[in-house]
Amino acid sequence: MHGRTAIGLAALAAALAAPWSASAIVGGREGGPIASSTLMVLNARGGVCTGIVLSRRAILTAAHCADARVDLRIHWQDGGQPMLVEPAAIALHPEFNAKSVANRQRSIDLALVRLAAPLPARFSPATLVDGALPRAGSPVTLAGYGVSREGEAKTTGTYRSAALATVEPYGPGRVLIWASDPATGGKRPGGGACQGDSGGPIVAGSNGVVAVASWSTGGAGKQCGLLSQGVLIAPQRGWIDRTLSGWGESADWTTAP
Repeated sequence: MHGRTAIGLAALAAALAAPWSASAIVGGREGGPIASSTLMVLNARGGVCTGIVLSRRAILTAAHCADARVDLRIHWQDGGQPMLVEPAAIALHPEFNAKSVANRQRSIDLALVRLAAPLPARFSPATLVDGALPRAGSPVTLAGYGVSREGEAKTTGTYRSAALATVEPYGPGRVLIWASDPATGGKRPGGGACQGDSGGPIVAGSNGVVAVASWSTGGAGKQCGLLSQGVLIAPQRGWIDRTLSGWGESADWTTAP
């Protein structure tokens, strides 16, 4: 897919605008919190991710979605027409490691994207949480534009969400948060993130974003439905604020989820 051009991206965006019968993020529902603060991130490999609007020109997403070596476009619908906007700048977190999963190494899977022109007024900045980190059992909501049925790309493109519960498989998180469907506890398939939800918000409390979705696990050869993982953003506030400041932008932070 490395050879896909902007024309190919336009075709992908047009396909995403077509109707389908899928109902939700895996095990979730259509709609969810901060929908007006999200959009899609497409790349030339055919990848689909979710982005979180921080300001009229700045977007937060997962670093593996914004690899600077591929043709990246920010996508939304305007009057039923697909909009594809090329970023003016991309900043990957300095501790992002693209091979972290294979090598079992630490990685901060975050990226910031700057646009040359402001987003339409209908987009509103998300509120980021720099407060107490979610602990085991606390409720969170994960949302994104990913597939509702694993492996079925045509179910991509609708904003969906799943109500999850925080788990601590390795103790309290300092870099990552894990969450699972409270009905299954991550021991059998349930709701959660899937392909296309990377970069999407993990929300706690009154619609405050506590983490950015980055990865998911599944059973029996699947990649989705057991654990959903995200990068906690409070510990990364310094990098986020410094990068945005260098672009003349800023994020809205709160200390209470």
